[in-house]
Amino acid sequence: MDGEISAEELQSLLEEESEGEAGLRIVDIRNPDAFARRHIPGSENIPAPELTGRVEELDGADRVVTVCPHGQASVQAARLVGSYQGVDGPVESLASGLEGWDGPLENETRDTTDEGPDSTAPF
Repeated sequence: MDGEISAEELQSLLEEESEGEAGLRIVDIRNPDAFARRHIPGSENIPAPELTGRVEELDGADRVVTVCPHGQASVQAARLVGSYQGVDGPVESLASGLEGWDGPLENETRDTTDEGPDSTAPF
């Protein structure tokens, strides 16, 4: 693991990505339902319990940022990903988690009958 990245730094990286610089992988480690409700645009969902078995999906990544609700569980996830030989560049955790993210969020269309507050449970 190469440390933590601030929400502002990640937002800058996302802007660079939209300008054509490839290689950033944002890995949201929350459960699929929480991910579907709201997530950082361009992020992918690999739930924490599945990360060990799916880390090879990150082969060749130039940079990986792990994301969780508050920035604590993603530190452990970044350590796991950072220990994997297939990732070529830095592996960081989003310091504040989604709680401190003030950039855009996406959601996946699902049943809209549940419009309650988002769960803050990391898994």
